[in-house]
Order: sequence, then C-alpha cells, then structure tokens
Amino acid sequence: MKFIFPKNYNFKNKILGIIDYTTAIFNVVSFFIIFSLINVIFSNLNLKILFIVFLYFPIFLFSVFGFNNENIVYIIFYIVKYLIRPKLYLYK
Repeated sequence: MKFIFPKNYNFKNKILGIIDYTTAIFNVVSFFIIFSLINVIFSNLNLKILFIVFLYFPIFLFSVFGFNNENIVYIIFYIVKYLIRPKLYLYK
C-alpha cells in the first residue's frame, strides 16, 4: 500500500502520536525542577504531592492538549518575546 503525501505537508515525529519530542523534554525538565524545589522546601509527603500536582499538572495539560497542537516551547518563546517588546497590531 502506498501513501501519497503532498510536498507541503509538515510531518512531525511524535511520541505515541500525541506529544512532540521537544515538548516531552520540556515536560521532563520542568517536572524535575519543580520536584527538586518542592523536595528542598517541604518534608511532608502529602504536601509534596499536593504542590507537584498544583504546579506541574497545568503545565502538562497545556503542553499536551492546548494551543492547537503548537509546540509549548514556541509558545513560551512568543510570550516572552511579546513581554519584552509589546506591540499592538491592527489590521483592517
């Protein structure tokens, strides 16, 4: 069976067809940063789990399901770029 892909089709490799590799790396790095900070601050296991869920889970959800399958690294780059130099574009 042969599949014909158009030349302008953008093929991205994804883990399990859901998440990009760069987004997965970003998720792992952000989890370890949050986990290490929580480990230093708290000693109670229940507090650690609670704060990891509250701090990491929204980042994970936005990276997997949000922003029309756009890479979360690019979105953070665009937000930081806008915060540095805010511009307002008006189109007719």
